[in-house]
Amino acid sequence: MGDTSKPALPDAVSRRAAELDALDSVLPFDRRDRLAEVLTDEDVATLRHLAREGLGENSLRALASDLCYLEAWALAATDAPLPWPAPEPLLVKFVAHHLWDPARRESDPSHGMPAEVTAALKAQGLLRVDGPHAPSTVRRRLSSWSTLTKWRGLVGTFNAPALQAALRLAVRASDRPRGRKSPKAVTADILRQILAACADDSLASLRDRALLLTAFASGGRRRSEIASLRCEQLRQEEPVADETDAAAPPLPCLSISLGRTKTAAADTGSSVLLVGRPVLALKTWLDRAGIAEGAVFRGIDRWGNLERRALSPQAVNLILKRRIAAAGLDPDEFSAHGLRSGYLTETARRGIPLPEAMQQSQHKSVQQASNYYNEANRARGRAARLMS
Repeated sequence: MGDTSKPALPDAVSRRAAELDALDSVLPFDRRDRLAEVLTDEDVATLRHLAREGLGENSLRALASDLCYLEAWALAATDAPLPWPAPEPLLVKFVAHHLWDPARRESDPSHGMPAEVTAALKAQGLLRVDGPHAPSTVRRRLSSWSTLTKWRGLVGTFNAPALQAALRLAVRASDRPRGRKSPKAVTADILRQILAACADDSLASLRDRALLLTAFASGGRRRSEIASLRCEQLRQEEPVADETDAAAPPLPCLSISLGRTKTAAADTGSSVLLVGRPVLALKTWLDRAGIAEGAVFRGIDRWGNLERRALSPQAVNLILKRRIAAAGLDPDEFSAHGLRSGYLTETARRGIPLPEAMQQSQHKSVQQASNYYNEANRARGRAARLMS
């Protein structure tokens, strides 16, 4: 195995880093130097081409991350850069290195990813797990590999029967249960506790209340969608009647144009509504921060000064975890994705039909939306009580 930690020539790395600077809005600054060291000139050219073609930021960011991992793995496993197109044996080797049987590993140390490959990837901070990977992660990286192959104008062998058979057998052997992106859902009762923990009048608390209420009430928006939300996506709508109190004044209403999302193109015209308290929280934040255009949710430095740049998706997750801890809950049990599963779980608790909830969450698949209903809440429903 070659020395995967050996740096490329300084001028080549500097040139690639400069080219990656053009993708500043997509690739985190602290990742750019790492990408410049691992990726080839052709890799960087492919990413820049995808950006020019209008590939969504989230998709491009995921492709760049997967490409970095694939290149590092190829160097560690074969002592050579990733070949394009990849031969079928290399694809099968990738599956064998990442999906394996822990029981067999105990009697056969050579089974699975070799120790030296594991050490090389861990040294670069690209590998965190000691056991087999999640099948979904392996499939996603193979999909990214296939997509990048096509964008280079090449034909891969990703549908080869031998590869598909190896993948099916490896998934069965790994026997790795699928975990939730957020172990617990952020339902309305949990959200109330979190909001109570940021009830002061500081700029950060105003932002965090608006962020959490907007993310939840707009259908459980993904953290990437919240991070990239811009004022230009907000539209004032006619107030709506308060169904809980006919004598009460109408509730304020905003629509959010979603643009490009994980499941929708930018030109689909998808939008969701905010009504009542989330609208008031969002307007209070924008007024106090003096934001009339550009990013809605922005960083605040340690001196309390508002930054111009939008929050990153990772920052959205950290904000939730920090507020979870302040509310006396365990931050390890929640992530930003819990707002999405929590929204659908809450609609189920309140008897709101799934199709109506999906209009707000913008899920395209009934099966996928149904998966977000937490197992614990099934006991509340009638389906589990037929013989009770």
